[in-house]
Amino acid sequence: MDAATVKVLLQTHLPDCQFEVQGEGANYDITAIGAMFDGLRPVKKQQLVYGALNAEIADGSIHAVNIHTFTPEEWQARS
Repeated sequence: MDAATVKVLLQTHLPDCQFEVQGEGANYDITAIGAMFDGLRPVKKQQLVYGALNAEIADGSIHAVNIHTFTPEEWQARS
């Protein structure tokens, strides 16, 4: 699996978000930006992203992910 494939999986399951994915093999750093994260607790935000990758995590295609989630406003404030 590669970063582009992971990004497509994420975009398919969470079409209202933008993603940046880095990594290779089975380890990835994921940045997710979307209004859907507004008002959610950090654990719920992570669960949404993990949910999009459940099958790949279960079958071992993805071993480790480092997830950072932002609302569009939070993302702009970082820039």
